[in-house]
Amino acid sequence: MTFRFPTLLCTTLLITASFAAQAQAPRTFSEAKKVAWGLYAPQSTEFYCGCKYTGNRVDLAGCGYVPRKSAKRASRIEWEHIVPAWQIGHLRQCWQNGGRKNCTRTDPIYKRAEADLHNLVPSIGEVNGDRSNFSFGWIPEQKGQYGSCLTQVDFKAKKVMPRPSIRGMIARTYFYMSKQYNLRLSRQDQQLYQAWDKTYPPQAWERQRNQQVACVMGRGNDFVGPVDLKSCK
Repeated sequence: MTFRFPTLLCTTLLITASFAAQAQAPRTFSEAKKVAWGLYAPQSTEFYCGCKYTGNRVDLAGCGYVPRKSAKRASRIEWEHIVPAWQIGHLRQCWQNGGRKNCTRTDPIYKRAEADLHNLVPSIGEVNGDRSNFSFGWIPEQKGQYGSCLTQVDFKAKKVMPRPSIRGMIARTYFYMSKQYNLRLSRQDQQLYQAWDKTYPPQAWERQRNQQVACVMGRGNDFVGPVDLKSCK
């Protein structure tokens, strides 16, 4: 079974059912990244710009990506939390007493959230770094910020406007993480994600991804749709 991150370039991201059925839910972010490499490996496509990658190297020319600043970081894949680690943890006591590293060491709920594959996607390293822990939202169009990539970052406003085809998935991931780990969403964010969820409903590629990730995690994202865990065995 395959699923697609939809792009104007029609790039394809595949997940293997056999791998998902055999894998166990990762316990740490490090384990999650290792599992994710296996899940996304066959014909890999990164999330924010739809660029293909082989191993850890991104085919920037193939998708028209032009580095904004760091060509070195742009050329590699990094694993991105759609809901940033900061948003998951900054209000928790562990974060107040030592930041992310302390939460990873001492807070089991944070560790599970940080390692949740529903919230993890491959990203061009430069875009991952530029996104930082910025929230998603509408920003004035900045053509050519990353060449042909349709995702844009407003550093002054600390906002990111993702390309249209992934907005619905982003919204449903925020809803899932909020429900699963009791994360607070501002009223503004709730309204934005409700609009994106309605405007960009789940497509076949997202439902297939949900099924395959559920086979590893033991649960699906209910905001995407039902999953059949029996079919994982």
